[in-house]
Amino acid sequence: MAPSKIPFLLLAVLLLLAVAFPAEVVGGGHGRGRNGGGGEPTGGSNLKPWDCAPKCAGRCSNTQYKKACLTFCNKCCAKCLCVPPGTYGNKGACPCYNNWKTKKGGPKCP
Repeated sequence: MAPSKIPFLLLAVLLLLAVAFPAEVVGGGHGRGRNGGGGEPTGGSNLKPWDCAPKCAGRCSNTQYKKACLTFCNKCCAKCLCVPPGTYGNKGACPCYNNWKTKKGGPKCP
């Protein structure tokens, strides 16, 4: 591999990581998605970003709107690092997941 290609590949990998794992998840961001600030996460927020897909697959397994459910569940999990147990309800186990609302005030997370 040519020496001039190494910095480009390194930059490409770093950009890919930045897109895959936003600052809120990796670096803590503004504290949103956790318990509002430093300290330990609350409400079962103990998942790693790579745990979201299987947890959301279970959460969305009984819905007829699988694609939408998986999209929003994974987005919520990436922010909150928590997915409520079961296929419906139980959102109290993940306050961040439960409290994230749409612009119209409805629940963002399935």
